Amino acid sequence: MKKMKRSLRLLTTCMLLAVLAGCGQGEAVKDASQYSSEIKDITIPDDVKIIGFGEATHGNVEFQALKKDLFEAMIKNENVHVFVLEGDFGGAQQINQFIVNSVGTAQDAIKALDYGIYQTEQMVDFVQWMHDYNLTAKEEDKIYFYGNDMQRYDDSKKGLLDYYADIDAETAKQHTAQLEHVSNKTMRDLSNSQLVELDKTIDAIIKDLQSNKEVYEKKSSKDAFSFAAQYAQIFKQRTQLFLNDGNYMNLRDEYLAKNLQWIVDFEATKGHDKVLMSGHNGHIDKTSATMAGYKSMGQYLNEHYKDQYFAIGTDFVRNTFQAQNGSSERKEYTIEHHNALVDAFSDIPDNIFYVDFVNASHSEELSNILSKEQRMGNIGDDFRPWYKLTKMLYTIKMTPADAYDGLIIVQEATPTKVTD
Repeated sequence: MKKMKRSLRLLTTCMLLAVLAGCGQGEAVKDASQYSSEIKDITIPDDVKIIGFGEATHGNVEFQALKKDLFEAMIKNENVHVFVLEGDFGGAQQINQFIVNSVGTAQDAIKALDYGIYQTEQMVDFVQWMHDYNLTAKEEDKIYFYGNDMQRYDDSKKGLLDYYADIDAETAKQHTAQLEHVSNKTMRDLSNSQLVELDKTIDAIIKDLQSNKEVYEKKSSKDAFSFAAQYAQIFKQRTQLFLNDGNYMNLRDEYLAKNLQWIVDFEATKGHDKVLMSGHNGHIDKTSATMAGYKSMGQYLNEHYKDQYFAIGTDFVRNTFQAQNGSSERKEYTIEHHNALVDAFSDIPDNIFYVDFVNASHSEELSNILSKEQRMGNIGDDFRPWYKLTKMLYTIKMTPADAYDGLIIVQEATPTKVTD
């Protein structure tokens, strides 16, 4: 009887651990390596306009280094000239000025993004690499950098006011006074009435730009006007996020998609018909699988561009990463994660490799796994030690073949170090 009770307790414990932490490891698929490739060999269908690259975790060396590796592959294999980051639109233009015109340094440029997750050696190396690439590239082969986020004011405000200073000094002074109290430092202290008034002010600026488009373009250029109008839209979006805090995540992903569409359309006028966009898995996923319940940027893109949007997700097995712990303090955490898909490729000796889902679907066994709902890696920039107790808090339940077109698997990921 005692032996039976011990067995029952053991079984109950195992079942509980399986539910909480997903401790069971799936089986490797025989010859799975023939359905994988190196990052440098990734190719994309010809009609694709946007390649979405997702990060399962922000705080890893490998996922950040993959930005450069994948972009380099897309430049060589797909003639991609544009990289878009889930980062501030205005701040990203400082990076673009560095890589295109050698203004400033790589270290200073990434600080303009004002996000701790990007203040790393890997991001500095990436930005420096883009700069150095452009030094020897022909004019038609140069690469460009954008952000499509809208969670900051300063650099978009500066871009907008600098534009007005070039075309109409008096109007520039007026808008400078109207926006003087608005900055990254003060934005969270603005009252609701101040935000409402600010929203009206930016609406008036947008109306002025629209009404005087032809005149302003003659005084500057079509490109300069387009950027000014987009800076104004970013300013509007940031304000709307504050005014609609309860709908923050839904609005943000809608804006991420709109801003990316603006970048795609703008760069198309330069002859660049494909862009690579890097963000969190939860943003580039086509199915809005996240537990937070918001419609993802990837779903917006999939609905608008259909087969012209190609999503590459990432996943991991053993992962040591850094993230905030509910405050500005950053800690390192370690988890091990398994699902049917990553475990199917567990016999591959390479630490990092790519799985194209069309290619993998030629295997009946892999095709079945790709169409099976499972939990895939998903860690943001906030993590607490107790999150490790349940897989629900560091994974998203999704069907891989529906969410992505391909997957990069990192078997062992290591943490980034955030610099000052």
